[in-house]
Amino acid sequence: MAMKTLDRPFELKDIDSKGKFTGYGSVFGEVDSYRDIVIKGAFKNSLARFKELKRKVPMLWQHSSRQPMGVYSQLKEDDNGLYVEGEINMKTQVGVEGHALMEQGALSGLSIGYETVMFKDDNEKLVRELHEVDLWEISPVTFPAGDSARIQTVKSWDQLTTLRDCEEALQNMFGLSQREAGKMIHAIKAASQGEPAQKKTVVPPDLIESIRSFSL
Repeated sequence: MAMKTLDRPFELKDIDSKGKFTGYGSVFGEVDSYRDIVIKGAFKNSLARFKELKRKVPMLWQHSSRQPMGVYSQLKEDDNGLYVEGEINMKTQVGVEGHALMEQGALSGLSIGYETVMFKDDNEKLVRELHEVDLWEISPVTFPAGDSARIQTVKSWDQLTTLRDCEEALQNMFGLSQREAGKMIHAIKAASQGEPAQKKTVVPPDLIESIRSFSL
């Protein structure tokens, strides 16, 4: 599964001349632009793995793996969300530029790069609760919450493996709104009852055919 991103506005709590800053990479209970909600505890296993491996979570420039700009020296879950303490590498060009833009307010968001591990669909609210995610990195970004921050590679039909993939396909390929796509997906799968929280959701073949028919 390809890495996805989860974006949120970011108010700089503090930043110094050495490039250190604090803030939140994710806030619990907020509905994002894809109608995902991060549940407290979603980062627990990822943070434990980073600690066990004695690795720091990388800070990338706008999610570019070719442009690392620092690390996060501390990450922890509190009642509000994923609290982070970042250290921008001021010996790199991208670090110097990123620091200046963050001070100016031009970089106004933080975005986590992750893979979904465990989730639960809320059919009534048409949202997806993220109960566990595999955290890859956290990036300062220009657009924290709008459509411009949600560009993803459109999956081919044989890559639609989850109900969420199908919902995103309806939005990206056919221009449906988030709510319209959510309603259609939930209407199609109304007859099937999944487990309360699951690692993966297998998409029924008739769902794929229904989406294909919709495109004709």
